[in-house]
Amino acid sequence: MRTLLVTALICCAPVACSAESTAPPETGNPQVEIATSMGMLTVELWPEKAPLTVDNFLKLVNDGFYVGTVFHRVIPNFMIQAGGYDAGLAYREPPRTVVNESANGALNVRWTIAMARHSDPDSADSQFFINVADNAHLDATPDKPGYTVFGTLIRGRTIAEDIELAETGHVGDKISVPLEPIVILSTRRVSGVESE
Repeated sequence: MRTLLVTALICCAPVACSAESTAPPETGNPQVEIATSMGMLTVELWPEKAPLTVDNFLKLVNDGFYVGTVFHRVIPNFMIQAGGYDAGLAYREPPRTVVNESANGALNVRWTIAMARHSDPDSADSQFFINVADNAHLDATPDKPGYTVFGTLIRGRTIAEDIELAETGHVGDKISVPLEPIVILSTRRVSGVESE
């Protein structure tokens, strides 16, 4: 059993929150609705920034891989992570890994969606996280790869904040697990969703 974690220091000084997206409602980019037990999240994906990552994510969405998985790691003022475990915290084996694309200029700012990975930069598979704060320490630098940002949360930001503030604790060998499972009920590719 493997656990993908965002391996970053979280004892950093508080960071300022970035402004909400002011992108036009129709960008032509793929959008995905993620229905959770706490409400609906809609993400817009950036294939021009991270084509391999977006392709991998959409394949997982189309295959129904995420249905029944949970937000298994939730850290206020940092990020909310999902896509690898079911409600019983049984690991769901992903079908593939994807090459790191973190040098694409997209930053881990509030509301962006990025891939979790192991220390191997090319180990991202199915687990993703939504930044609920600006997390510059997750960005690529000239001497190290970062965590690949491949889109942004355009609707459901209050739902993401509710998830962020869920009561968490230790469950088995895992920390920061919501004590009431936050389950992904469905995922589907959509278009024409207005941004908040």
